Amino acid sequence: MTPVPRVLVIDDSATIVKVVTQILTRSGFAAEAERDAPRGLERLETGEAFDLVLLDFVMPRMNGYQFCRELRSRPALRAQPVVLMSAKADKVRDQFLQQTGALDAITKPFDARALVAVVQGALAKVASGRSKIVPEGETMPDDQTFTSDGEELRPSLLPRRLLEKASDRLVEHVSQALLPVLTALPPSAREDVAAVERAITQAIEASPLDALLLSLRDAANATTRVVLSGDLGAVPLPEVLQLLQMQRQTGQLRVTSGERATVLHVRDGALDLGQATGDRVDLRLGRHFVELELASREEVEEAAVAARRAGRRLGEHLVATGRVGHERLTEALARQSSEIVYDVLRWPFGRFWFTAEPLGVEAVAARLGLGMSNLLLEGFRRVDEWRLMEAKIDWDQVLTIEAAALEALGTSLTRAERRLLDAIDGRRTVSEIVAASELSSFDAVKMVFQFLGSRVLRGRA
Repeated sequence: MTPVPRVLVIDDSATIVKVVTQILTRSGFAAEAERDAPRGLERLETGEAFDLVLLDFVMPRMNGYQFCRELRSRPALRAQPVVLMSAKADKVRDQFLQQTGALDAITKPFDARALVAVVQGALAKVASGRSKIVPEGETMPDDQTFTSDGEELRPSLLPRRLLEKASDRLVEHVSQALLPVLTALPPSAREDVAAVERAITQAIEASPLDALLLSLRDAANATTRVVLSGDLGAVPLPEVLQLLQMQRQTGQLRVTSGERATVLHVRDGALDLGQATGDRVDLRLGRHFVELELASREEVEEAAVAARRAGRRLGEHLVATGRVGHERLTEALARQSSEIVYDVLRWPFGRFWFTAEPLGVEAVAARLGLGMSNLLLEGFRRVDEWRLMEAKIDWDQVLTIEAAALEALGTSLTRAERRLLDAIDGRRTVSEIVAASELSSFDAVKMVFQFLGSRVLRGRA
């Protein structure tokens, strides 16, 4: 029976250690971990045999280069196979491998498949006798030449003109976010402090300013307590959501990627409300009122304008005017919040912050209590389907309808399918059709995929 390869993971980040060891264990390796390089070296010195050491390059007490120098200085450990992990391995890979005698280097953040492939490749090199000739520790150059790998460089003071320019740009962005909302308020509402505050809050949450302000508060050690933060590339969002659920945390999880931003309001580990910023039509609440046949698209658009003038959110306005009951509002919010979670699970990169703070008025009013486990299971299913469909769809292709094939189906179309087909005019691309349909991107793409398979749709030559 072939022995299971043993891998020692050394990284000072508890989260990365947990994620990496779980990936390796699921892939059939015997993975063990140390969060301290000297402790990892001690385990090797006492005779513990590992087929491979997966080593973080930037650590506080002993960095990866120092670890390798100590390793190569000991005759019994000199040939130990090592793979380096680094945020900048792609830029200085050759230098790393040459100076440390490492078999390979993997760049953070990495996904599970990349990690397993690098580990398998390194073990294959060892098994085939293709390991590199490792240097002697005494001949390795001083590690100060490697500080560019990730040692935090403190920026010098910016020239005054650059600081002034940055301040001007910040004022410009704030003005662009606030002025349209404030000027849209009727004169009577401008005297209402609560209405003005709601308008400002909505404007900030609908722009990248929300994530920026949170970062500034964290940097300034303000009263908001950030208890968890990180990079989605290194710490997948499902891991974060599962942790919040297991620890029954209450607070706000903000996730940003470029200009996209999402806020998930969590109570006792469950999702009470999800909010997304930006102009994504498919993530707006109004779409769900239309799908639930509570209002037409035109009625929703009129209500949205009236809500802005009154300094309210759309759902709040529809309830206040008697157009929608609380139960149907809750149903629409649950569908919207779920779609927001499914969407953010597909983000390949970004940042997240979880702040332990009391929930806002809107989250308390919604109180959806959606279980994270069910959201993640459905989210994973959608992500898998999305990847399959994404690989087979040309997003820039213009689509047309084959009337004969549509008639041959002989089945009645759902309302959503009719909306998708109505968005096809012989000029729009797949991406434009998905946006114009005002369906969720997942549902729209799935319908396009199915219609292409049944020849109802075809690409225009």
